[in-house]
Parts: sequence; C-alpha cells; structure tokens
Amino acid sequence: MSRFSVPNIKISGIAACVPKDKESNTDYDWITEKEQNLLIKTTGIEERRIARKGTTTSDLCYAATEKLLRELNWNKEEIGILIFVSQSRDYFLPATAIILQDRLQLTPTTIAFDISLGCSGYVYGLSVISSLMQTTQTKKALLMAGDISSTSLNKRDKSTYPLFGDAGTVTALELTTENQHMDFDLKSDGSGYEAIIIPDGGLRNPITPDSFVEREIEKGIWRCNRDLKLDGLAVFNFSITKVHPQIEHLLSESGKETTDINYFVFHQANKLILETIRKKLKIEPEQVPYSLLKYGNTSSASIPLTIVTELKNEVETQKLSMLFCGFGVGLSWGTVILELDKIKCPEIIEFS
Repeated sequence: MSRFSVPNIKISGIAACVPKDKESNTDYDWITEKEQNLLIKTTGIEERRIARKGTTTSDLCYAATEKLLRELNWNKEEIGILIFVSQSRDYFLPATAIILQDRLQLTPTTIAFDISLGCSGYVYGLSVISSLMQTTQTKKALLMAGDISSTSLNKRDKSTYPLFGDAGTVTALELTTENQHMDFDLKSDGSGYEAIIIPDGGLRNPITPDSFVEREIEKGIWRCNRDLKLDGLAVFNFSITKVHPQIEHLLSESGKETTDINYFVFHQANKLILETIRKKLKIEPEQVPYSLLKYGNTSSASIPLTIVTELKNEVETQKLSMLFCGFGVGLSWGTVILELDKIKCPEIIEFS
C-alpha cells in the first residue's frame, strides 16, 4: 500500500549546511562556452558547493543539527530516534546514524539507523520516522538527509559533473496533539535501476583494478565504473511521466486542489524537468521555489535545503500547506502533503 497518512507528528525545525567552496559552471572548462551557456539554461544550475577532501555528509548534518538544537532549545535526552538518509555514509559499516548518536551525545536508548536512498530519500525518510514516532510514541526525533555526491563524479563527464552539489540537512520532528497529519504516497520501479548507478563497489560488482580504468563513452563523457553513470533521457522520461500523476492522485485523495497548497517543493533535479512537471500540474511559478541555481542537485538534501535557502522567512512566520516530492535514483518517487507552522529555520551554515 503506497498511500497512507500519519497523524499527530509535526516538523519543528529544518537546518542545512553546505561546504564553503563553490564551483561555477561558467568555469567548467571541459566543455565550450556555448555548451556552458546551454547547460545553465536547460538545467538552471550556475554553481554548486563542493566538499573538501575528508569532509563527510555526516559532518555537514552534524553541524546543521547542533545549530538547530540550540535554536530549538531541545533537551537531547528527549530525542528518541535518529535516522540518516544518504548514499554517502561514513563507512561501509557500521551505520552512520549510530556514530552520530554518540557524536551528538544522545542517550543509548536512541533508535538509530541509516536509509540508503537519494533523490526520493527525504520524503521516504519522513514517512519512516513519523510512522516510527507514532508507533513508539517518541516525543522528539531527528531526520538527517544529504550526500557528498562530488566524490562519485568524473570531471570529464559532462553528463554528471556540472549537475551535482554537496549538502547535509536535519529536520526536527515532534509528537503533537495539534491534529496535524502527513499524507504520503510512495512508489518504486526497480526495473529502471540502471538509469542512475555507480556500477562497481558493492557485492554485485566488487572493486578490481579495472574499476578505475577510465573509458570514453561518447564525446565529452569519460568515466570509470566507480563513477556515477546517469542516463539523462531515461531519467527525464521517468520524471515527466510518473511524478505529476502521483501528485494529482494524492491531492485528490486528500481533498485538495493545487490552489490549496502554498508551496510545492520538489527534488532539485534540473530546471527543465521541474518546469515540465510544474506546467503539467498547472501551478504558478511562485509556488515552486528553486535552490538549484546556487546549489545544483543535492540528492536527498535538496527539499529541506530549498526550504532553508528559499522559504526561510515564510516558514518561520506563517502556517503553510506544503507538498514535497522527491524522485529519481532507484527508480523511486514519493510525495507528501503536510503543514509547517512557524518552524525554526536557521540561516544556512557554511562548512570549511
């Protein structure tokens, strides 16, 4: 069952952290100036944040969490669940969430585990953590989401390198009696798993010396089997055919129209995909904020990052009806309708 509702859980705050170092696509010298201009026009991505060597996703999430907890003035002993959503964890094992439990000095009674998802990961993560909070009646919980995608990119691959940026986020959730609820619809289609993939490095294709041999796939695209492979056409077709019907169905099932939603916050895939979805849904441009101009595609961090960078004043001062939708790697896609009611939203943190 992909459609369900979780009652009595609210978001109390969202924070985001990005690396201090920037890379501009106007400086991407692997392609011509004409290609640079076309790239920026179609993707909407002008620059991205790139983590320095040794920086992990958990470092970014940790910095965001410490900042948010101070602003919320939360007692760490009340936090009962920590979930870390990422495809760039600290180690093959153990789970990064458990390391973060100790680093944050949360109690040993904290439930902590990782979820290995990218583009749809934030919505999936919200569904898991809210359901678990409801089941266990946990008062407070933390959902961390982010990725250091830059370590999996080949600079000579123009199909991936200029698209992805690095970021880490945290969302603080609380059990509430305020009659709030989250309406979810989650889906997956593993037949398209090869559309976004790093072929080597897991148990299916273990690392060998050949994993690091770079090959020319086509003009302007070189990579090895440890680099991210992206089938742009397959991802585009998936995104523009699967996403808007799910959103329309969830709105209908929830008894809402597009005009009832203040903001639609999408995974920041690229401008062409998002504008196509927006036009299919017939929603106004001002209802769809973008963060990809300055940050690119930040994987599971892109939805909360967009809220922090583009909607900070709105979410801190108003009660808003929101729709979040994440879609991509897997292939998987998920949508949630919820309310944000004057949450804490610190200024974005820069990590160096």
